[in-house]
Amino acid sequence: MKIALLNPPHRAIGSRVPGELLPPFGLLAIGGPLIDAGHAMRLVNADLQPMEDAQIIAALLDDPPDAVLVGHSGSTSAHPVVTRLAPLIRAALPGVRIVYGGVFPSYHWETVLRDCPDIDVIVRGEGEETAPRLMAALATGASLETVPGIALRRGGQPHATPPAPMLRDFAAARIGWELIDFGDHSYWGGRRAVIHQFSRGCPHPCTYCGQRGFWTRWRHRDPVEFAREIAWLVREKGVELVNLADENPTSSRKAWEAFLRALIAEDVKVTIIGSTRADDIVRDADILHLYKQAGCLRFLLGLEGTDEATLAAVRKGGSRPKDREAIRLLRAHGMIGLCTFAVGFAEETDADYWRLLRQLLAYDPDQVMSVYATPHRWTPFFGQSAGRRVVQTDLQLWDYKHQVLEVPRVPAWRVFLWVKLIEACLQLRPRALWRAFGQKDAELRHAQRWYTRMGRGVWLREFADALRFRPVPGPTVAEFWAEEGAMAEEVLALTPRRAAAAGR
Repeated sequence: MKIALLNPPHRAIGSRVPGELLPPFGLLAIGGPLIDAGHAMRLVNADLQPMEDAQIIAALLDDPPDAVLVGHSGSTSAHPVVTRLAPLIRAALPGVRIVYGGVFPSYHWETVLRDCPDIDVIVRGEGEETAPRLMAALATGASLETVPGIALRRGGQPHATPPAPMLRDFAAARIGWELIDFGDHSYWGGRRAVIHQFSRGCPHPCTYCGQRGFWTRWRHRDPVEFAREIAWLVREKGVELVNLADENPTSSRKAWEAFLRALIAEDVKVTIIGSTRADDIVRDADILHLYKQAGCLRFLLGLEGTDEATLAAVRKGGSRPKDREAIRLLRAHGMIGLCTFAVGFAEETDADYWRLLRQLLAYDPDQVMSVYATPHRWTPFFGQSAGRRVVQTDLQLWDYKHQVLEVPRVPAWRVFLWVKLIEACLQLRPRALWRAFGQKDAELRHAQRWYTRMGRGVWLREFADALRFRPVPGPTVAEFWAEEGAMAEEVLALTPRRAAAAGR
């Protein structure tokens, strides 16, 4: 079959403000297996410029496909764009099969199929094995009911086949790097860059995060093979930076250390950035020199809040002493700690934001980033916030950078100003400015200056959005979705061992 992978344009701050864009890793991850299955593949990356609707349709008509597979990493906030594009694609290509994948459609498949008649099939969960099976069924005319892990219409009504099993052999699902021009993608201030993924899932039970449920179980690639692929990207494709898409690549110390040692042995110059937990940094205090040798430069540490009661409520499992120690350890080993802090929890008051500012100043992070608590229906946080009011109903703004939940005791405008005040105090203090402009280490200085420049752009965009999209108290979270109850967290099939445990 002739298949077009479509990465739709995205208005979110992370896509537009940096002026640089990383490749659409999720689409490349299913592109490789589809190429290996014999399909003619191409990528229409409409997020790169970004492209207007007419340009997207023209790009598809340039070589009309039999199927269009649509997905975006910013799944919820990109969903309105997908629903706008689907009828345009159908009108231009009446016989094409439109397949939609990602986190949002994986959970909201019933609503999507009911409300979007131009979308034919939804891939639920991982697509590396499901997409080739689906395309084979479409090519041969076999019943789609035989394909696990999809949702479609049966008798005009939404219907889901049994969940697909988790991908176990990452080696059998290679990344379709040949679908991109590496010169089109940069990050970190002009560095040729890609996204890659060492592991999937998260073993921790944080209530606001969907990583654990979507991926069902934490798994990782072969450490040596992963290091070898990164080295190949550096040597053959000129890649200078790898942004790890993992939530917790360091969950297994044994596997992570094996990867670090393998990458060091490859002897390539590459910068590694990603996310992890402060606990793991503290745990690995004795091997942090290996992090640095392998090229690790910055880790995002999700603090989510510095109030112990809030940490307990969201089941974060962290602690202030470990957070502070992780930041210190990273700096001591020549790496950067980017600390995120979350706001928007029900109990917050002005006094809490003042305490948050003081605590973050005591942490002395190198970089900070704010996010807003967002009640996705597939997370336990949905149940915790079901009775709270939504202040932003446009799903395009459900990107963690816009407040979507009312804080009962603090008006939305003041929450926003508190967040900006906290960021300003952290980023404009003398220590932060020295690290950005007086830092002797050239690599650290470049990283800090780039983040400072990007931060200015983010600030301008956020203030413009605050004036353009003013939060207005609306329906409750439960009413907003117009459906009762929370969703099952896990999309993929349980392993026999876990299924037995779940039945006890």
